[in-house]
Amino acid sequence: MKTPLKQMLFWTPRILCLLFAAFISMFAADVFSEGYGIGKTILDLLVHLIPTWVILIVLAISWRREWVGGLLFTALGALYLIQFWGRFHWSVYLCIAGPLFFIGVLFFLDCICRRQPRITP
Repeated sequence: MKTPLKQMLFWTPRILCLLFAAFISMFAADVFSEGYGIGKTILDLLVHLIPTWVILIVLAISWRREWVGGLLFTALGALYLIQFWGRFHWSVYLCIAGPLFFIGVLFFLDCICRRQPRITP
């Protein structure tokens, strides 16, 4: 039987990742205000949703292999910082890279918690 802590460590990074993907997806909505035709709007929407698809693909990979999720989400956060450093206010980095690092740490903790042998009396 799973303890509540193990259940929380299992579900928290996955749910936070889905919420973060929804948050990132909101930034794609600006393509509807550009006034382009339907074809250009759909193409721009698909391009703007690439980060969301990357996050969801990494989540799918991480679902069973938590250590991979820890590595990939941490790498995504670092990649974002490296690629966009100096372009935005510090709060942007906190809102985008911060959750990626946090989700990565939670996946690492889930992996560590699952790997520990059970001690039975």
